Amino acid sequence: MARIAGVDLPKNKKIFYGLQYIFGIGAKTASDILERASIDPNRKVGELTEDEVGSIRSVIQSDFKVEGALRSEVQMNIKRLMEIGSYRGLRHRKGLPVRGQRTRTNSRTRKGKRRTVAGKKKAAAKK
Repeated sequence: MARIAGVDLPKNKKIFYGLQYIFGIGAKTASDILERASIDPNRKVGELTEDEVGSIRSVIQSDFKVEGALRSEVQMNIKRLMEIGSYRGLRHRKGLPVRGQRTRTNSRTRKGKRRTVAGKKKAAAKK
């Protein structure tokens, strides 16, 4: 099992898909890494030699920010937005969607489980 950037890559998958298990590496970045390391994207992770894994590791370390460093940078960016009091920072602080999505319905991922608010009487009871 290859271990790159603190992540164990699955042996039975192609290296192109295995690299995407690392936080901060998607399809485009994985293909760029494999191209720079001159490794066939269709080879399985278990078939790679230590030299090939080392070359992938060196390409990632030299050119890309992944895993812990990337996570901390994202958290610092969110913290900065909250400190300066921007609209996006306020949305992060309140736990609401940040990128303009509707909140009347949906947005359960950000808002959490529904909490029932005391019900109001219907307009028909006004007579």
